[in-house]
Amino acid sequence: MCGIIGAIGKANVIPVLLEGLQRLEYRGYDSAGLVFTNYGLKRLRTTGRVNMLGRLVEQQKAHGLSGIAHTRWATHGEPSERNAHPHFSGDESRIAVVHNGIIENHEIIRVQLKSFGYRFLSDTDTEVIAHLVSFKHREAKDLFEAVCLAVAELQGAYAIAVMEEAQADRIVVARHGAPLILGVGKDGNYVASDVSALLQVTRDVIYLEDGDIAELSNHGFHIVNCLKNRLGEPVNRPVYESHLSNEEIGLGSYAHYMQKEIFEQPSAVANTLEMFSNTQSIAPNLFGSEAETVFTNTKQILILACGTSYHAGLIARYWLETVAGIPCSVEIASEYRYRNPVADPATLVVAISQSGETADTLAALGYAKRLGHSYSLAICNVPESALIRQADLRFLTRAGPEIGVASTKAFTTQLASLLLLTVTLAKMRHKLSAAEEHQLIMTMRHLPKALQQALLVEPQVEIWAQHFAQKRHALFLGRGVHYPIALEGALKLKEISYIHAEAYAAGELKHGPLALVDNEMPVVAIAPNDQLLGKLKSNLQEVQARGGELYVFADADSEITPGDHLHVIRLSEHAGLLSPILHTIPLQLLAYHVALVKGTDVDKPRNLAKAVTVE
Repeated sequence: MCGIIGAIGKANVIPVLLEGLQRLEYRGYDSAGLVFTNYGLKRLRTTGRVNMLGRLVEQQKAHGLSGIAHTRWATHGEPSERNAHPHFSGDESRIAVVHNGIIENHEIIRVQLKSFGYRFLSDTDTEVIAHLVSFKHREAKDLFEAVCLAVAELQGAYAIAVMEEAQADRIVVARHGAPLILGVGKDGNYVASDVSALLQVTRDVIYLEDGDIAELSNHGFHIVNCLKNRLGEPVNRPVYESHLSNEEIGLGSYAHYMQKEIFEQPSAVANTLEMFSNTQSIAPNLFGSEAETVFTNTKQILILACGTSYHAGLIARYWLETVAGIPCSVEIASEYRYRNPVADPATLVVAISQSGETADTLAALGYAKRLGHSYSLAICNVPESALIRQADLRFLTRAGPEIGVASTKAFTTQLASLLLLTVTLAKMRHKLSAAEEHQLIMTMRHLPKALQQALLVEPQVEIWAQHFAQKRHALFLGRGVHYPIALEGALKLKEISYIHAEAYAAGELKHGPLALVDNEMPVVAIAPNDQLLGKLKSNLQEVQARGGELYVFADADSEITPGDHLHVIRLSEHAGLLSPILHTIPLQLLAYHVALVKGTDVDKPRNLAKAVTVE
């Protein structure tokens, strides 16, 4: 989950590397470092954020025509300068490497390399790559061939950039299971983990594929693929023009990216649903040209996802079974891939990921295919991601860049996409009349406006946040389709405020969690005016009877009256199928404002990173 960038050009590339790292900090921010050419390879490393690396650059007056840089999310070894990338091998600085991913067989290789006299100065798996490339260079004619030979022995996921002191006018890069993008510019060539890091210099990008190894120089680049031949076969990868704008990845008038992304949700959902905004009916080809055939043959759904995307899948299960009448199971991707489930070829596997690079979700989808599942659908926010390329069908959420580590607009656009999938399958399975389909279409078209209305509760949430910030624990309750929303609310609060929060189906209170309730335990409840409201009210009375402090997000017509130790914020009237999406908004705002009061780093919470590209 680290971020890497490299540049080789006709002028000083250090500013390009630093700005690129700033835009990649969402991928990790435990430490940062860079290597650049200046009569040999010079290295600067520091713990902490990229701005601290920038101060070192200023102090050293660093200047170089080529370089590679890295911002780290620690996996092997604590955040420290000696574990920060780049890592060296050889005589002081012969080979330099930066790496995103995890090398699963690093311990075996480490033992072998130690027997050949290599000395390890860090706890990282990345240093193994540097020494292995150095070792292979003894038999290889150049750095490019050495990298080809080295990566053939690596197991796991990696995106690497390598420089050699003897020929520092080129950079060799390789990718397997972790994202890596080339940038083609007028004044140089570049590599990065994400397009956003390259917008400062170019919009022309190449998405490398698994097994690709490329060499960059001032004069151009060439790419080979090593999946069939360890020394690689030449390949041509298309150049795409990125339409991502600097405004989309900038903060604008907002204090934090999370705040910006919460308030972007009405437009993000509108963009996601735009393709059917002028139609009178929903067609399966929204999910791909083969979708009608696939959906016709689908007898059940299997959803694979992690974290927030998993919560989206749990909500979709209610929708798919209730509206479309199709059986649905939801699996945590990291668990599914390590058990032996029974595969049914008539199951549609739906993989959900914001980045499309989530390692566990990618591996779980591949595993499902190997088990015999015939059809797959990716719901994702990144068009050129590995998940999109791996699935048979695809739907882009069009949320735009999401930089804050705690997911907000990616979640609500996933829900909008899954609702669209539900309505499509319901129509194909003859579970909807024409009138019901029309009503659902009109309801979904109204969703952006409804989200805008939900954002208006912010001033009331800010008041609640003052009380919450003093607490160490919180309990979240929901029933039915809103139970996963309680899970998501608890996740948001713990992610960015570091308050321990748990979520339960409200009916489970009496089976254990009620023991936690006292006047120091705030209890958040989601209370829509649905068929389970009466049951939920009984659960809330159980909390009140034990002296608990209740904070209830209710519909305008839920008939829950504020009182002693019972606080209520009202949204709109009950929104039917859309209710879980709307009730997400105040929970996001609560987490955000509690974090502000506590003074935590909202966009970069401790120990976390955005794109989880490691297992």
